[in-house]
Amino acid sequence: MAAVAELTLRRIAGALGAEVDGVDLASPLSAEDVARLRAAWLEHQVLFFREQPLGAAQFMAFARAFGRPVEYPFVQGIEGYPEIIEVKKLAHETANFGGIWHTDTAYLERPPMASMLLAREVPPQGGDTLFASMTAAYDALSSGMKRLLEGLRAVNSSAKADVTRTREDRIRTDGRGDTKKEYVAEHPVVRSHPETGRKALYVNFAHTVRFAGMTEAESAPLLRYLFEHQVRPEFTCRFVWRPGSIAFWDNRCTQHNPINDYHGYRRVMHRITLEGDRPMGSDPCG
Repeated sequence: MAAVAELTLRRIAGALGAEVDGVDLASPLSAEDVARLRAAWLEHQVLFFREQPLGAAQFMAFARAFGRPVEYPFVQGIEGYPEIIEVKKLAHETANFGGIWHTDTAYLERPPMASMLLAREVPPQGGDTLFASMTAAYDALSSGMKRLLEGLRAVNSSAKADVTRTREDRIRTDGRGDTKKEYVAEHPVVRSHPETGRKALYVNFAHTVRFAGMTEAESAPLLRYLFEHQVRPEFTCRFVWRPGSIAFWDNRCTQHNPINDYHGYRRVMHRITLEGDRPMGSDPCG
């Protein structure tokens, strides 16, 4: 069977997100297939696929068609596939992995270009994921605010208390032995997308601690405004998972937040992140 029979896209919200039909991701993708999907992904920022019960090798092949899978620094991968981690919450647990608005691993010098999440087990209700467009959030700012943010850099840390709590259960059961206690990286507050050229806000509640050259107290009022602004409802979409569903998002211009509303049930996902580059601002030197 051809990987792409008759590709159709259905937008699910005004700001970002499209559901893709007519694709069998268990079959190899041609160069033309990849180009069409990548163009749609760049336009919509996150793509969703249904009924794709891929094995680990098939999931990895899909990921490699778009980039180079990399390992997550805090949790070891599944057996035989170090780049695929289990994102799970068990029935007795109360905190969910990554249960906070964030862009993946912004505390790394080269954060991932993209992330892919494949649903293995989902609760009978709840466990949806929200996504937000950081280009839409940037575009909606006033010209004065844009001028203020231009040239600012943000310090991001893996050790913010709110986010460390969301991975404690997984580190306890699946943690890597070589993990550093803290990763810190400084990135532009306004990031230019390397493929589309569009500007996006690149701060997030989970990882951004302060502005470079400022104290946390000095940074807090403006950061608080940006954190609230960038997840306004009109910048978001919501995805309801089913087993075999896949979300593929552009980590350079989106944030996401898995909703923790399914206590007493299991939710198990497999995640792959793809190698990215160093975030650049409007200045070519970053």
